[in-house]
Amino acid sequence: MRTRRISTATAFAVLFSSVVLVGGVASPAAADSRVDVPVTWLSDSVLDGVHQRLFLSDRSSGKIVAIDFTGRTLATIPGLPQVTDLALSPDAATVYAAVPGADKIVAVDTATLRVTAQYPTGQGTEPSTVAYADGRLWFGHGRSWDSALGSVDLTGAEPVVALDQGAGFDWSTPPTLHTDPLAPGTLVAVDSGISSGPIVIYDITTGVPAIGLHEDKGGFVNDVDFTPDGANIIVAGRRGPSVAEYRLSDLAELRTFPGPGQGASVAVAPDGTVATGTADWFEDPDLYVYTRGSGQPGSTRNLHDTTGLAERGLHWSPDGSKLFALHDAHSGSTTPMTMLTAPRSYVTTTTASAPAKATRAKALTVSGRTSASLPLPSGTQLAVTRTDLESPKGKAIGSAKVDAKGFYTFKDTPPTGGRVTYKVAFVGDASHTKSSATASVAVSRAATTLKLNRNKSLHAYDKNVSFTATLGKTHKNRVVELWADPFGADKPKKLIKKAKVNSQGNLSATVTMKRDTTVNAVFAGDGRYAPKSVKSTAYAQVKVSTTLSRHYRTAKIGKTTYAYYSKKKNPDFTTSMTYYQGRAQKLSLEVNYRGKWYDVGQHYFPLGSNGKSIVTLEGPHETGYKMRVRSSYINGSSGDSVNSTTHGAWKYFIFTK
Repeated sequence: MRTRRISTATAFAVLFSSVVLVGGVASPAAADSRVDVPVTWLSDSVLDGVHQRLFLSDRSSGKIVAIDFTGRTLATIPGLPQVTDLALSPDAATVYAAVPGADKIVAVDTATLRVTAQYPTGQGTEPSTVAYADGRLWFGHGRSWDSALGSVDLTGAEPVVALDQGAGFDWSTPPTLHTDPLAPGTLVAVDSGISSGPIVIYDITTGVPAIGLHEDKGGFVNDVDFTPDGANIIVAGRRGPSVAEYRLSDLAELRTFPGPGQGASVAVAPDGTVATGTADWFEDPDLYVYTRGSGQPGSTRNLHDTTGLAERGLHWSPDGSKLFALHDAHSGSTTPMTMLTAPRSYVTTTTASAPAKATRAKALTVSGRTSASLPLPSGTQLAVTRTDLESPKGKAIGSAKVDAKGFYTFKDTPPTGGRVTYKVAFVGDASHTKSSATASVAVSRAATTLKLNRNKSLHAYDKNVSFTATLGKTHKNRVVELWADPFGADKPKKLIKKAKVNSQGNLSATVTMKRDTTVNAVFAGDGRYAPKSVKSTAYAQVKVSTTLSRHYRTAKIGKTTYAYYSKKKNPDFTTSMTYYQGRAQKLSLEVNYRGKWYDVGQHYFPLGSNGKSIVTLEGPHETGYKMRVRSSYINGSSGDSVNSTTHGAWKYFIFTK
C-alpha cells in the first residue's frame, strides 16, 4: 500500500488566492438555472476562477457587485460613480475598475472584496475603459473625438500617470482595451463607437505604446476575447461579420461565425469552444456555442424570452464545463444570469402519444417527434422500451426512426394487461442532448395488487433488514417469490424465499445489507389475475473511519478534540473503508478562517486490498489555523456504485510552532 501525498501549501493557496487543489471525479451536471443579481445597469463583468466568483459593475448605481458561481451575492462595493470597465490581474488578486465619475481607477482585493488603492487620472479625464499588462494599467479616457489612451505605471515606488499615449491614433470614443498573459507586450485597442471599427495592435514592451498595425474591421465592436494560445482574437460586433476571428500578427480574418445578427458578447473556453450571442431582444436564439469549426452552425438556445445577452456578459468556468450568461436588462433592480451546465450541446425534445385504452394482444400505435434547433438526420433511431407487469424494469422492443422533420411512429401488441408504458428515447450524440418521452396505455386484464416495503430505505453496513411483500386478491395462486439482487456484476440475483403468503397476504425475508440491493416480489399470476411484480431498492452504506498520526498531543478547543502538530511534522491520515475492487476514498480538507470553515481541497485516493489508504499532508504548514479532514465514499465517484454515499467523521488538527 503506497502512501499518497498532498500539500498544506497548496491547500492554503486556495484559501489565500494562489492556486486551486482539484478534486476527484466530477459529479453529473445539474440542470441549467437562472438567478437575478442586484445590478441595475450592467456595464462590464469579469470572472475570477481562483476564488470562483464574478465581479459586475453597475454603472447606474455606482457600485461593483461580487457574486459566487451560484449567483449568491458576496459583497457590494459602493461609492464608484459611473463605474464601467473591469480588468482582472493575471494572479487574480486584484480587480481594477474604471470610475469616470470620479476621474480615477480603483483596485479591489478579490479575497477581501474591498477597495485597496485608488489612482486618480486627472480632473476631467473620465477614464472609462481599463486593462492590465506588465505592471501598468492602460485606460481609455475622454469623450468623443477628444478620447485618448493613458497609462498608470505601477512598477515604481509611486504610481505614475501618463495621458495621450495613443501614438497619434485618432479615437472617436475611449478605446476598449484587451490584454492576455499569453500575448505579452501586446495591447489590443478597439474603437467601438464608430462604424469603421478600427482595431489597433500596440506594442507595449517598452512601456510606451507603439502602433504595430491597425485595420478597420467594420464597427461597433462590443466584445473581444483571446484564443487559448493568445495568438488570435475573436470579436463580436454589430456590423460586418458579427463574430469573427483575427490573427494578432497581421489582423488577417481567419474565420467567421454564422449566427447572431448583432454580436453582443464573446467568450472562448480553454478548449477553444466559442460562445457568443446577441443583445437583440427580438432575435431568437440569443446564444450560440461553436464547437465544430469554421462555417458550422452553433448550438443554440433562447435563454430569455424578453431580453438578449449583455455586452461583455459571457464567461466560461475555469474548467470550461459551465457557461455563465448575463442578460441585457438596463431597467428594474436586477439583472438575470443563466448558468448553463451543458452549453456545447443542442437541446433536443421528444414527445410521445398513445391511446388511453387498448385491448390486450391487439396492436396499438405510438407516435411523436424528436426535434432540435439542429435537426436530427432522417433515419435516426430512437430506442423503444415497454414496461408492464411482467417487465417492471422495462423491456426493449426495438426502435423507431425519425423522418426528415423528426416525426416517428411504430406499432406494438402488448402481451400483458394492466398499465403498459412505452418510453421512446434518443440517446444523444456529440452534438445533441439526450431526451425521452413516455406514453401510457391502460390495457384490459384483471390485475391484483402486490406491494413490497423498504424501497429507497438507507441502512448501516452489514445490517439485517426484513423485506415484506403483501399480495392482494387472487383466484388460486397465493405464492410469492422474493429475489435479492445486490449491486455489482459479481453478485448474481438470488432467490431468497418462495412460499405462500400468510392469512394477511404477507411474506417476509431477511437481507444482510452489505451493498445496495434490489429486492423483487413476483406473483406468477393465475387464470383470472395477471402476473405482477414489484421491486424495492434499498441502500447500504460502507464502514469508513479516519485516524490521525504523528501528532505530539491532543487537546480540546471548546468541545472539539484537536490533534496538535509541530509545523515541521507532516501528518498521516489513515482511512479504513469497506473494500471493493477499484474503490477510492474521497479525502476532504477544510480550514477555519475567521470562524468559518472553507473547502481547500478534495481528492480521491485508491484503497489498498486491505481497505486502507494513507495520505501524508506535506508542508510547509501554516500555524494557528484550525483544520479538519474526513474520508468519504461517494457513490459513482469513488470508482463504483455498489454502496450508498457515506461520510466519515471529521478529524480536527492544528499546526503550532
